[in-house]
Amino acid sequence: MNDTIGLFYGPAKASSTEKVAQKVASQIGTDRVDLIPVKDATAEDLKKYHHLIFGVSTIGKETWDGYTTRSDWDRFRPELDKAELEGKTVAMFSLGDHVTYPRHFVDALGMLYEILQNKNCRIIGHVDPSEYEFEESQGIYNGKFVGLPIDEDYEPERTDERVKNWVDQILGEFNQ
Repeated sequence: MNDTIGLFYGPAKASSTEKVAQKVASQIGTDRVDLIPVKDATAEDLKKYHHLIFGVSTIGKETWDGYTTRSDWDRFRPELDKAELEGKTVAMFSLGDHVTYPRHFVDALGMLYEILQNKNCRIIGHVDPSEYEFEESQGIYNGKFVGLPIDEDYEPERTDERVKNWVDQILGEFNQ
């Protein structure tokens, strides 16, 4: 296992999620991060890293629970289910739209968190929700977002600062 951080994200192909993944990698240092689109990833790929970051777009619960494959994360979900993550440290970020979906803001964080809770990994990078506007989110546990929310649709001017602050936070938490 190497010291490089595995940053698995989706969707790829010039999406907002890919753009934010690149910002996270740049803030950490691109020589310290492998950017991997989840659509091409396997459980075996996750084994290579002690530190992982997952970047996910806003998706509905029907996507996770459905039987048809519709997104990159849908294709990756079976790989994540069989992945051995015990002893690994995981951080997450999610894209969301707090104006159009104020009752489902970054729900994908919570859905991913529920999967990871059963994997015996350490989940870091929790964020105080007080600087966000929304009504409800499945991404909040114990009063905090379980990862970094980003709204590129309505708050793109806040993305760089949020990414910087979060990366500073998780780099310290990765080393604890």
